[in-house]
Amino acid sequence: MTEHDQSATDNGTEENNIENTKEKYIRKIRSFVKREGRMTKRQQTAIDDLWPTMGVDYQEQQIDFTELFGNANPVVLEIGFGMGKSLIEMAKNTPEKNFLGIEVHGPGVGACLADAGEAGVTNLRVMNHDAVEVLEFMIPDQSLSTFQLYFPDPWHKARHHKRRIVQPAFIENMRPKLAIGGVIHMATDWENYAEHMLEVLQAATDFKNISSEGDYAPRPDWRPLTKFESRGHRLGHGVWDLLFERIS
Repeated sequence: MTEHDQSATDNGTEENNIENTKEKYIRKIRSFVKREGRMTKRQQTAIDDLWPTMGVDYQEQQIDFTELFGNANPVVLEIGFGMGKSLIEMAKNTPEKNFLGIEVHGPGVGACLADAGEAGVTNLRVMNHDAVEVLEFMIPDQSLSTFQLYFPDPWHKARHHKRRIVQPAFIENMRPKLAIGGVIHMATDWENYAEHMLEVLQAATDFKNISSEGDYAPRPDWRPLTKFESRGHRLGHGVWDLLFERIS
């Protein structure tokens, strides 16, 4: 091997190492901090009793939604459903759609299952895992009619903005999962985050802003008022909805 070949090999190895380090660094930046509160007896009972029918375990294998729900109805994916009250209300109000909710906090998953069981909701499934990994490994391309992200953690300190889930790379990974004509729907009560969301979505490939004003949309009837929205109103905050359609 010549010195030139050795140098090229060393440079290539160094570049690969740098890229691998970048990838590992990026994957370590999470949009959440997992603060597990104490699981109530009701929540734990709901997980024990209802997970076999309503829970979806994480695995690096794509979901067959027709098999999962027993029908081919449109699928709505919501990330970060909290305690699940608005998600359950939407599932109950629109039985012609299927809903998959992802939440990293166990007590929220338990509360959602408990309330869904009491409400008799059958078109809802839940996951307790990092949504970025679920999106990457489990959601088939063009399988979603709607993606919902309501009141995500704003990470309002500037040094924490890199933790915000809404980033160009995240939207790029979400795009192929939506069917053509599918909709991204986001809402936040932090104006700075709303501006960030709008900037990211406007720059994204193959999306069109549904708002007639070209920025934010009125709250659609199908999105229930959440506790975060009520909190925002009490604090004098505005609430911003963003609706973008995948056009190609």
